[in-house]
Amino acid sequence: MFSWKVVHDGKTPPPGQAVGPLERMSWGRTVGIGAQHVVAMFGATFVFPIVMGLDPNLAILFSGICTILFLLIVKNAVPSYLGTSAAFVAGAGAIRAQGGNSAEVTGAIMVGGLLLLVVGVLVHFMGAEILRKALPPAVTGAVVMLIGFNLAPVVAGIYWPQDQWVALAVAVFMVVGAVLFPGFWGRIAVFLGLLFGFALSFILDKTVGGIERVGADGTAAVTDRVAFTGWSDAAWFGLPSGKLADGVNAIHAPDVSLVFVLLVVPGVIALIAENVGHVRAVADMTGEDLDPYMGRAL
Repeated sequence: MFSWKVVHDGKTPPPGQAVGPLERMSWGRTVGIGAQHVVAMFGATFVFPIVMGLDPNLAILFSGICTILFLLIVKNAVPSYLGTSAAFVAGAGAIRAQGGNSAEVTGAIMVGGLLLLVVGVLVHFMGAEILRKALPPAVTGAVVMLIGFNLAPVVAGIYWPQDQWVALAVAVFMVVGAVLFPGFWGRIAVFLGLLFGFALSFILDKTVGGIERVGADGTAAVTDRVAFTGWSDAAWFGLPSGKLADGVNAIHAPDVSLVFVLLVVPGVIALIAENVGHVRAVADMTGEDLDPYMGRAL
């Protein structure tokens, strides 16, 4: 299961060809692509819990655990990284607007996850054809596209105001790199963009000074873009602790409320379409039949 066939002599595949789920390039290229995917997913995985009023550290922890479980369940046939989904953001916001707390948000999300599990079991035993009829490519493609568009407010409201010029420079670097960089370097333009942004921010801190940030209490302060303070004091291992903004413990038992569950259930439909679209996209790129794994992927 954890063995991958080296293809294309370990080099970057020629145009129009792909690396299959059970194949790999050289370990250097494989690690580079993997690191880029972690970087690409980290923004949403970290920010969405904050938007929903939950603990991002706990989300990142279970993102890793669930990714490992997913790969075991699909027998490594469907490459995927499991992060937090935008599908629950609207439901969590509605729960908060109705006076719900973090325990009720996680309770509703838990029920949504159990519902998705039931759908996955049904698809596994009844076949993927039922999803093909209910969710044609036009539907799954549109849902995946809209989920991407949902990230735009996160960028506009959280990342962009921090430092617009650095953000613009990094975006331009990634686009130009993806188009002009040769071979494998163009394939990891996102990861290189992270390194470029880090270096640029560090240089600007040392030359022109920091930027003004507004804290949660509304007070403004000038801080460096890149700050290493706290690294030496942080524990290498530990569990999330403390309380969330609404006073609920970071680690807490879910509180299930039928009213709040109904607010989250529509997000499950988006999750189904998102996962189906992902599996189909991988199947189209690699030319492999992944329908037998559709239920497991859900």
